[in-house]
Amino acid sequence: MTSTHTSTSSASSSSSVLVLGGTGKTGRRVAAALSRLGITPKVASRSAPVRFDWADEGSWDPALAGVGAVYVVDSQGPAAPAEVRAFAAAAKTRGVRRLVLLSARVWEELDDGSGEVFATERAVRESGLDWTILRPAWFNQNFTEEPWYSAPLAEGELRLPAGDGRERFVDLDDLAEVAAAALTQDGHSGRVYTLSGPDALSFHDVAEALSTASGHKVTYTPVTREQYIEEQLARGYAPDFAELMADLFLHIGANGSAAPSDGVRQALGREPRAFGEYVRRTDFSSLGAARG
Repeated sequence: MTSTHTSTSSASSSSSVLVLGGTGKTGRRVAAALSRLGITPKVASRSAPVRFDWADEGSWDPALAGVGAVYVVDSQGPAAPAEVRAFAAAAKTRGVRRLVLLSARVWEELDDGSGEVFATERAVRESGLDWTILRPAWFNQNFTEEPWYSAPLAEGELRLPAGDGRERFVDLDDLAEVAAAALTQDGHSGRVYTLSGPDALSFHDVAEALSTASGHKVTYTPVTREQYIEEQLARGYAPDFAELMADLFLHIGANGSAAPSDGVRQALGREPRAFGEYVRRTDFSSLGAARG
């Protein structure tokens, strides 16, 4: 780690760090990474002891009490930019000095120049607070923690409109360590960290790795956008969600996500974890078991 990123800032040393979505996929790992640094975070969500709900502004002020830095996971809905802007203003009023926003690398890749995909990021940038933005690639852990991957994998087959395209899946432990550093250390303000893993993998590569790890045959079958949407509707997903996911997989299929990024190295001074490391430490015994 470089010397510019080693000193702990007063934003966290004399006050709490609030982790929104703190019981979720990224938030609980960020909370754990903070704990490893000797910091006890305020873990907030709709179901956590520290209650936080984007739809209930009355929950914001108690959650912000005594807080110097916030890990921000937005609501993922159309109102997210306005919600984050209002939250940032409330945070500034309460004495918060630093925001770390979870965004996504795909928005950077899909930007058409209008900047509309970055509306939530702008709300943080224009807050008047120190800010850091994280733009991760697709997560390794999606394969076990997202039902749109894990359910088909339990049946032994991934059917996606991604062709032979490649993605540099990032490990959530890397994201969590970057977030914890940005929340607690100097040298990260005003930075946008684009986070990816070191390997450009096709879903054929992923299926082979998961087959080896699970002991069950896992296959990847490229399908059309129309086939994918029809199959997701049959699984009970909403049309809007199925269409969005189809388009994101098509983006991978066009190798729109194949390029490397060095955000982990910039933030932590080390290389990101490889997909193979994630596979070695994860229990995949249920994958393909439903198919026998």
